[in-house]
Amino acid sequence: MNRFVVTVVSLLLVLVLAMSTLFVVDQRNFAVVYSLGEIREVITEPGLKFKLPPPLQNVVFIDRRTYTLDSPETRPIFTAEKQSLVIDWLVKWRVKEARQFIRNTGLDLRNAEARLSPIVQAALNEEVTKRSVRAVLSTDREKIMQGVMQRLSDDAKNFGIEIVDVRIKRVDFAATITESVYRRMESERKRVANELRSEGSAEGEKIRADADRQREVILAEAYREAQKVKGEGDAKAAVLYAESFGRDPQFAQFLRSLDAYKASFRSKSDVIVVDPSTEFFKVMRNGGGSGGAAAPARK
Repeated sequence: MNRFVVTVVSLLLVLVLAMSTLFVVDQRNFAVVYSLGEIREVITEPGLKFKLPPPLQNVVFIDRRTYTLDSPETRPIFTAEKQSLVIDWLVKWRVKEARQFIRNTGLDLRNAEARLSPIVQAALNEEVTKRSVRAVLSTDREKIMQGVMQRLSDDAKNFGIEIVDVRIKRVDFAATITESVYRRMESERKRVANELRSEGSAEGEKIRADADRQREVILAEAYREAQKVKGEGDAKAAVLYAESFGRDPQFAQFLRSLDAYKASFRSKSDVIVVDPSTEFFKVMRNGGGSGGAAAPARK
């Protein structure tokens, strides 16, 4: 029984020892084999690998995927015109030489980013300070990113990393300049608005004056035409009256007297006090003037 237990324990120890000599390298990682604290080998090919059991050798893995480093804080950068700009950027990077990377930054990726960030900022400052605001915002933006990436590529080799891409995310004026620009834009827009209002008011007055002038002209022409038509009508009426009066003067005199009576007694309450023997009541007295038949008596 004791011999069986010893055999089982021995087999387990052999199995554990054999497993400690095997490790798997993933395609997303570098495998760094340490031998008594020194880097013995860097394995880049994925698969099942062998090493000596601890403590003779141990393995550390480093991620070889691409990382993104964002600008840690917004620092103003002065252009060639001494204008202050705030630029947000990002850098894509990955570990290229694991041995060089460990020697310079250790195994913590944050150490690499902490050392890389000021280098990116310095390269960006150098590219921006020799350009105008217009160039930074539009024409030379791509050139700035290419220049920064070219400068970083040389420095990144010392850290054992590779710069994949550099991008400018946002370019803006500093807070004080932005406020000044907004105030200037606001005053400029107000000035333009006031000019447009003044021009609109002047144009409105001009249109109203022209409309009033046309109205007066139209009314004058209409009045002139009306007076002309009225004059022609009065002339024709006078001719007709003259012809009618010439045919029967007494009857015409009778009609004119009736018109006069109608004009005098428009309402039942109208009262007129005159002498009945006056010429005004001649028709009512004899029914048609001298030589005419007497008017019939009113019942």
